[in-house]
Order: sequence, then C-alpha cells, then structure tokens
Amino acid sequence: MTVAEILTELRDVSRRTFYRWRELGQAPTAFKLPNGELRVWRSDYDAWLRDLEEAA
Repeated sequence: MTVAEILTELRDVSRRTFYRWRELGQAPTAFKLPNGELRVWRSDYDAWLRDLEEAA
C-alpha cells in the first residue's frame, strides 16, 4: 500500500500525522523502495489496525 492509500483508508489522516506516527514507532511497519517511496504490506496494515482495536 502507498502512504496515500493508507491515509485515504484512515479517513484522510494528514501525511504529517502519519510520518509523526512513524517517528514515534506507532505506524504500521513500512519499507522503502529503491526510489525512496514507502510501502506497507496490506497484511501488516491489517495487523496494525487489529492491534489498535485490541488496545482500545
């Protein structure tokens, strides 16, 4: 998933918020492509959402 796809699924969370979550270690696990863009596996994103639900 691209960062834009994640932000859309999270109901338009700002890009800055997403990167802040990354700085704090609270975002889903991501990896960089050779061109520097971030991607998140759908399975990691889904697991991250499940963990948030369980913590609530």
